[in-house]
Amino acid sequence: MISFKNIVSILTLVLISQSINSQEGLPIYSDYLTDNFYLLHPSMAGVSNCNKLRVTGRQQWFGNEDAPSLQTMSVNGRIGESPSGVGAIVFNDQNGYHSQSGAYLTYAHHIMFSRNTIDLNMLSFGLSAGMIQYKLDETAFLEFDPIIAGIEQSSSDFNVDFGFSYHFIDFYAHATVKNVLKNEGININEQGVVYNNLRTYLFSAGNVFSRFGSDWSYEPSLMYAYKDATKESFIDFNFKTYYDLDIGNVFAGISYRRSFDGAQFTDGSGISSQKLQYITPVVGAEYNNFMLAYTYSYQSNSVVFNNGGFHQITLGLNFGCKREKYDCNCPSVN
Repeated sequence: MISFKNIVSILTLVLISQSINSQEGLPIYSDYLTDNFYLLHPSMAGVSNCNKLRVTGRQQWFGNEDAPSLQTMSVNGRIGESPSGVGAIVFNDQNGYHSQSGAYLTYAHHIMFSRNTIDLNMLSFGLSAGMIQYKLDETAFLEFDPIIAGIEQSSSDFNVDFGFSYHFIDFYAHATVKNVLKNEGININEQGVVYNNLRTYLFSAGNVFSRFGSDWSYEPSLMYAYKDATKESFIDFNFKTYYDLDIGNVFAGISYRRSFDGAQFTDGSGISSQKLQYITPVVGAEYNNFMLAYTYSYQSNSVVFNNGGFHQITLGLNFGCKREKYDCNCPSVN
């Protein structure tokens, strides 16, 4: 039996962890699996045959007041027939009394090594620059504390992300460094808690397999993240399958996220530990130039705040399609 004191300690650690994560710009969830790699990797701006608009809404723990929620909108595409692409992202992330909102602008350049659409061979570089505003709303705090001002405090941060992508026929790999700059620090309270290193390293890789002439294709992939300041890391193992239709396709998949870092707690018989684990099924469809997808993340741990998970809806529009599609199973490019 877990004591009330232990529950409070665990929840405190969870809230502190959520608070620190909320200070790192756009959160890293599984929305990239809904044809939205650009949210993670700036080098994906303009890589596709079409310009892409994606809108996402994410909500956790329905029925709980001030539960974490996230909204994003992104657009990216090529600059005419040039090898350059541009993009923009705006987002709003709410987590209890903490919130952040921001915007990024992106420039990417794509170097083609292939001479035609039969053998895709492309190296891309991308750079994003963004402004983020962090807020801490202390107006609703009920208990008196000397360090609490009882006002809405805010702080702004400028940072950049840099990365590259490589596509070779049905294979792809991405590497990105987020929050490259080491700023003076983000300080939104009188306690002097400062985060001056928000650097995160991301690596993604995958391949799409299909039999010749088949309407089915299969995409195993992984994504690894490492946070420089806290030395935390996690990995996503993903698997998606696609079925092609004359007017688009339908897809479904599943993602398993596992943290390499654990937390200890008392379960009544001794000290146990657990590592963060998320299971995320994904379903979606593309009809002509429209896309709709749904993801649900379930946290499969012994000690959790709530059994409910994350619900997310993604709406997408492809427009301005110009170039001929490549002869490959490469959904993010075609």
